[in-house]
Amino acid sequence: MPTRPRLPPQTFELATLRRFSSCLLALSEIGRTAEPQQLLHDALLALRPLIPFRSAWWGECSDDRADASPLNWLHGRINLSPSFAQEWNLLAQDDDFARESIDKAGTVVRTSGYDDPTPELTAFSRRHALYHVMAITAELPGSGLMFFVALYRGEASPAFDDHESLLFAEFSTHLLQHWHVRVQALLLDAAPQSADSFALTDAHGDLHYLGGRLAAAIRKACPGWAGSALPAEIVAALGRVPGAMALGTHGLTLQACGELVALTLDRGSRRAGLPPRERSVAMLYASGHSHKAIARLLGLSPATVRTYLRNAYLQLGVSNKIELGSALRASARSR
Repeated sequence: MPTRPRLPPQTFELATLRRFSSCLLALSEIGRTAEPQQLLHDALLALRPLIPFRSAWWGECSDDRADASPLNWLHGRINLSPSFAQEWNLLAQDDDFARESIDKAGTVVRTSGYDDPTPELTAFSRRHALYHVMAITAELPGSGLMFFVALYRGEASPAFDDHESLLFAEFSTHLLQHWHVRVQALLLDAAPQSADSFALTDAHGDLHYLGGRLAAAIRKACPGWAGSALPAEIVAALGRVPGAMALGTHGLTLQACGELVALTLDRGSRRAGLPPRERSVAMLYASGHSHKAIARLLGLSPATVRTYLRNAYLQLGVSNKIELGSALRASARSR
């Protein structure tokens, strides 16, 4: 999580503090129902009156210095071109500012000017009007990846100042907390330590959350994958939810999470051997859904739901709902 700064006394005017309070109240309201990427988008728009910016970029990234592949795994943006992340991925190894933000995780970093270390990176900054930059990167609990938010202003605008930096750091703490809680709720209360094996995506394959272990498995099974959107072979399987598919030496379980789809990496455990439909029924039941609700969600009869649950209990060696949930979480964590 970002490090919360200690605000010096009498640093901000009362009007500024009230606007900041309004931003946090808006964030709390947005966090109740918004999907993860929409939450981030709308929350930053709520911050914009307090900290004006021309454009914004956010998402998940890895910190693997020895890896020549892109650092950015998924992203969202405001007022940036659709090709922004793809362009940046090609230049990531030369981006000293991004490296500084990762190295100083939890701290806001700022810079101004078009004095990037390579002509290609300078051209990229000019093309997207990234003259003033303010960013923060933080560890994403349980995922094996990191979370970042960057705000940008053009050359005609003033640089981000110390007050804005303090407000941005404090806001980012709340933003990451709300986003992480929303992701966990959508993942059927998956244990935080197993969140590296999950992903959330929409029906088009655009990622809303990605765990580091699952990212590595996809990259290994699909050479050339650049992150942000799922490979075509996985996207093709999204229309067959609930279901499963092979992913290299692993299996990938797909199930509905509201309007999104949750992907779970199965890692060869004896307890990961439930058929996809039975696993979906068991996960929904363990998370508190009734037999009738599961039948309605998955298009099954209540009798079929009871049969699937009985089979799951027998195969996993459990006798109640609490043990069932523990066994399912253990199957996601085990190798």
